Amino acid sequence: MTAPLIVILMGSRADEAHARKVAEAAAALGIETVLRVGSAHKTPEHVLAILKEYEPSARPLVYITIAGRSNALSGFVDGCVTAPVIACPPPSEAFGGADVYSSLRMPSGIAPAVVLEPTNAALLAAKIFALSDPALRTRLVEFKGKQVEKILQDDGELHG
Repeated sequence: MTAPLIVILMGSRADEAHARKVAEAAAALGIETVLRVGSAHKTPEHVLAILKEYEPSARPLVYITIAGRSNALSGFVDGCVTAPVIACPPPSEAFGGADVYSSLRMPSGIAPAVVLEPTNAALLAAKIFALSDPALRTRLVEFKGKQVEKILQDDGELHG
């Protein structure tokens, strides 16, 4: 099987810190990522060129889009690709945080998942890949087991 790839597409370089959190979490699960920048509003042709670069690949793909404000990027990407898209907008206090709604409300036939925490966006991508990758599924079971151990250890230290 060909190794999976997460294409992390940022609306601008200002989203890089958020994107790197996704990449780090993916790397911890043994998944390769690539960081790209393209705006659905400002550079739609560039975004299309990026998508055309990855879509023909035989590799299993998941796109994670990171864009705030009006977040047209997630819907735009989802409308252009067959691979799953996960919208992971950066946190914002603007408009009382209401700009997250632009990631939630999509037209019919456009269905990116929305995951707000970068590490959880990587985890969802890993779960998607694990549907057809037994080795990754094993790593996810180990990951979950470590989470259980940590909670039990913490409880034992406090209550023990």
